[in-house]
Amino acid sequence: MFALGTLRCALPRVAVRELLPLPRLSRPPSLPAAVAGFLNLGGQPVPVLALEQLFGLPSAVVEADGVYRHLVLLRAEKPLALLVDRVLDLATPPPGSRRPVPPDQTLNGCVIATLAMPDGFASVLDPGRILLAQEQAMLDDLTRRERERLDAWTAG
Repeated sequence: MFALGTLRCALPRVAVRELLPLPRLSRPPSLPAAVAGFLNLGGQPVPVLALEQLFGLPSAVVEADGVYRHLVLLRAEKPLALLVDRVLDLATPPPGSRRPVPPDQTLNGCVIATLAMPDGFASVLDPGRILLAQEQAMLDDLTRRERERLDAWTAG
């Protein structure tokens, strides 16, 4: 479970590869606001989505607190990380706490369920539906350009 301002979200455990403290990100000019930058993971550019920007949420993190943010590295065919305010918990929801959300209730069906946890509710996100197809295509192009930039620096 993680926080985005006052919103609490969760991901299926199988979708998460790793939780990371916020490292230095490469941020080439002209990136959309929803792309926080790129994480260089062993020479592989991993795009980092700023979920609060993507979802149109007001920022709850002041600059000084930004260093305490986290990245959620997803387990996916195409590398992707999510910038979140804070990872709150790695919990297994209690039985019966998960309520499905119909796909037409959220943009692109990105919220697949709500969780009723002892300390409040959380929206469960489907990582494969966070981006629209057009946004994914644009992100693929930006990632390709970042790969070319990295390759240019390592070419001998």
